[in-house]
Amino acid sequence: MKFNNILVKKNNALAQVTINRPKKLNALNSETIHELSEAFEALEEDDNIKVVVLTGAGDKAFVAGADISEFAHFSVDEGANLARKGQEILFNLIENLSKPVIAAINGFALGGGLELAMSCHFRIASDNAKMGLPEVSLGVIPGYGGTQRLAQLVGKGKAMELILTASMISAEDAKNCSLVNHVTTPEELLPLAEKLAGKIMRNSSVAISGAIKAVNANFEDGVNGFDVEIEEFGKCFGTQDFKEGTTAFLEKRKPNFPGN
Repeated sequence: MKFNNILVKKNNALAQVTINRPKKLNALNSETIHELSEAFEALEEDDNIKVVVLTGAGDKAFVAGADISEFAHFSVDEGANLARKGQEILFNLIENLSKPVIAAINGFALGGGLELAMSCHFRIASDNAKMGLPEVSLGVIPGYGGTQRLAQLVGKGKAMELILTASMISAEDAKNCSLVNHVTTPEELLPLAEKLAGKIMRNSSVAISGAIKAVNANFEDGVNGFDVEIEEFGKCFGTQDFKEGTTAFLEKRKPNFPGN
């Protein structure tokens, strides 16, 4: 699969997706959003891939925002459709992917870039990273899930402050408010992502998929997360991974999960 704006590299069970528009600070335009959607759909179907790392090319930006020139003259209906379509084909897709997606934030993650990082299952950042949702300074609000996911991650009050002031925060501040899990040097960012991915890949991919569904269910309107947890927990008992995991535990050896 050939792309113009992204790179996809596979190394055994780990895939790295890199947004590759460094001259534009990896800004999200419609073509890039569609390419990312295609890539993540393909990775979801690839049984060999267990974890995905998402990052940006270069050392200046993860994604510095959306390409404003594409929608500066949109009508009300066009603006609403832009947000709806983007959420459906990319941001919600990543959030609900059955395989963990780690955002490795290298540099600026602003606007749509931070929204993209927040749609990932968790985030790590280089110590030179800057994050924020500056949309209100342009007369618009975050439209790719930012108002919802930021509040889920950092709490309502902190989300309100960041969104209403359009402020940028440092990687360390982002860690302190639970927006990112780890902060490291730029040189160690991808090695850390790979280390975390390695820990994940030692576990049952079937159980991980169920855990993602159960955790996400807590944030879905009209869905009882406890019920989803019970359902996913029960499903585990019918898998070969459960049989292998419990047998290995009783036999005091490391499990070799078949992934079904």
